[in-house]
Amino acid sequence: MPTQAPIDAETAAMAEPLAPAWGWRDPQAGRAAHVEAAPEFQATTSQVCGLYPFTAGSGTPTVGTPIGRHQLWGEVVCCDPLAWLRTGLVTNPGMFVLGQPGTGKSTLVKRLLTGAVATGTTPIVLGDTKPDYTMLVDHLGGQVIRVGRGLDRINPLDAGPLAAVTGAQSDSLRWEIRSRRLSLLLALATLVREARITNAEEVVLGRALDLLDDRLDHEPTIPDVLGILEQGPAELRTVTRTDSVTVYRKQTRELVFTLDLLLTGSLAGVFDNATTRPLDLDAPAISVDISRVRAAGDKLLTAAMLCTWAYAFGMVDASAALSDLGRAPRRTYLGVMDELWRALRGAPGLVEHADALTRLNRAKGMASIMITHSLADLDALATEEDRAKARGFVERAAITVLAGLPPRELAGVHQVTPLTGPEQHLVGSWSAPDSWQPGARHPGRGKYLIKTGERLGIPVELSLVGPEFALYDTDQAIRGGAA
Repeated sequence: MPTQAPIDAETAAMAEPLAPAWGWRDPQAGRAAHVEAAPEFQATTSQVCGLYPFTAGSGTPTVGTPIGRHQLWGEVVCCDPLAWLRTGLVTNPGMFVLGQPGTGKSTLVKRLLTGAVATGTTPIVLGDTKPDYTMLVDHLGGQVIRVGRGLDRINPLDAGPLAAVTGAQSDSLRWEIRSRRLSLLLALATLVREARITNAEEVVLGRALDLLDDRLDHEPTIPDVLGILEQGPAELRTVTRTDSVTVYRKQTRELVFTLDLLLTGSLAGVFDNATTRPLDLDAPAISVDISRVRAAGDKLLTAAMLCTWAYAFGMVDASAALSDLGRAPRRTYLGVMDELWRALRGAPGLVEHADALTRLNRAKGMASIMITHSLADLDALATEEDRAKARGFVERAAITVLAGLPPRELAGVHQVTPLTGPEQHLVGSWSAPDSWQPGARHPGRGKYLIKTGERLGIPVELSLVGPEFALYDTDQAIRGGAA
């Protein structure tokens, strides 16, 4: 008969039955009648990390467009200003993106733009200066308007569908149209003159717009405003507190030359006639490409951005008004304002006009994304009043996204958006390559810190997929020249 192999002690121990959770039922076997639950304590991760170092975050937002994974936990991070507002994560749909050139600011915005199209929101790129977004908007089946001499024109005073609204709300809408027209005229005149428009000149411009609104059967243009100023009808002479034509012409002489310069100077041929291609608010996305006016200088580029903002916000107002009247479906919009600093530095006082344009659009179902390289861009404005108002753009944004920034810049950001020491160190580590080797990946490319109020920031890394590699690439021109 075969002999049975001896059983070692470890195997024998494993074969023995395990004790029940409360112990054996045998007498004096130590069975417990009741097992009390262990005490539990709650504390923040900064307090308990020394006692239990394996703590993890409470989860990242899963509402909105997926933009990447959390750099520490690997969770998917989603972001969308409108979606976050609807769910109560933020109190307003404003986003401010700040980072050095080449860190991927526009890449992040393009991902948000693509996600907005997928969820039914209409993105509007309010002045594409490079252009960065034209290829993507074309790919998404959207509308691209190319502004420039010999190309598309935008009438800064065009009210769009609002001009055709009649009924109980027509009076209030008329005043809103007037406010937008006057604000933009003042901004353009300030830009050309490189000085503020006087109170008397503002009164004259306002009255001129009122007269044109009553007399014309079409949208007024800047040549129409100049024409009625040169005619000097009695109604205009009245607001200048004179009946004398000679005195009137003396008082309005500087204003007439300023408007004439809008039509014959460096801005000629772009904003001096009727709109050639209105915005199609039924399009999946819209981009106003102003890259062709960039070669004409900063003054024309600034004017193009201001006119684009005013025209687009006016069209969004029209959409909201028509939906309130039951004449159009309710829509939401995402306005992208890239190279923000270019529209603010043209002349003293432009920040006030830009602020007025954006403030008027807050309750119209429109989120906004403002993008710039550095807070120093805003601090370089001409007057302290302008600098304070420009910083207000950052302070009012519920969401701040930081790409790679140097420590000196982060100290300024901390005054507006509180940053912890580790957060400043993390963002600062993305600001410069750590190698001189050609082809090395920039440490900050595609990395962002999302801040909302006093909450700890969310460090996220974006990874491109599929056609995004080609559609989001902003370095094609540089590589093409090198080839």
